[in-house]
Order: sequence, then structure tokens, then C-alpha cells
Amino acid sequence: MIILVGPSASGKTEVAKILIKDYGFKKFVTTTTRQMRVNEINDVDYHFISLDEFHQKMANNEFIETVEYNGNFYGTYKSEIDDNKVLIVEPKGLSSFLSLNNSRIVSFYIDSPKELRKARMESRQDKKEDILKRLALDDVHFEGVKAKVDKTIKNLENTKLDDLAKEIILFYNSIIK
Repeated sequence: MIILVGPSASGKTEVAKILIKDYGFKKFVTTTTRQMRVNEINDVDYHFISLDEFHQKMANNEFIETVEYNGNFYGTYKSEIDDNKVLIVEPKGLSSFLSLNNSRIVSFYIDSPKELRKARMESRQDKKEDILKRLALDDVHFEGVKAKVDKTIKNLENTKLDDLAKEIILFYNSIIK
């Protein structure tokens, strides 16, 4: 299983899409108690379950990690772990997966310069105050994460995302095989 972690606009979501499209990986589907939004599909975007079901699964120790966000619960099932899955996590989630000591879980930090990430957020027309807030939060949340992952991948201004995905696959295969 591949885990991607990195600050806002580092490229992790786009790299995950390439791993899925070009390398046959599947999205690690997480679970939530929030209501399904228009165009979302159950068991594709999330596993949508009731709050009671979520608490029962927590009691049964079915989750690797859980978090409450905006009054809704989110969790990652232990049963979703598989060699052909890719998952994007925050630093707390990374720590939960690393605590499993599963040698088949390979983690990558997508590292991209702050000014480049800021420019990417501006180009996708994020609000200026949101950009500044996210950049400041990233400085705090991602401190020390590079030391925890199996490999750091640099996403610089002229880096091609296909090349990043290929670098990830080559390293992943060298560990798994």
C-alpha cells in the first residue's frame, strides 16, 4: 500500500490520480458519518454509514484511525489495507498507519517549496486568506514528518507529475518485492 502525505498544493492528489490511472492502484476508501453530497457514490467516494454504525465499528476495533471533523466522524478501515491501494493522509493519520508496523505499507512525503505551493493555490483561485491560513498551518502540522516516511519526493516547478509517480512506483516495488 502506498501512503502519500504532504502539505497543501504539494501535488499528492494529482500523483494519486496517476497511480490509479496508469499503475492500476485503487483509492483507499475511507468511512464517514456525514451525509452524501450530490454526485458522490457510496463505497467509491466514501463508505457512508450512520453514527451508530460508526460507533459500533469503533467498539469492534475495525478502524486504524478515526477523527471528528465539523461534527462528522471519519475513519480508515483496517480491512482496506491492500498492496494495490493508495491513500492520502495527514500527519496524524500517517502516525496511525506507521504504528501498525506493516512492511507492506510504504509512505512518501511530497515536498514542494512554499512559494510554489502558494502560486498553485492562487492559480486555482483559492481565497487569499485561505491560502495564507493553510500555508501557516502546514508549517506547524508537517514539521518533522519527513523523518517519519520511507521516502521524500521533491515536486519542484519543472517536475512532471508522471515522473513523480514513476519514482514512487520504482521505490515501492523495490520495497515490496
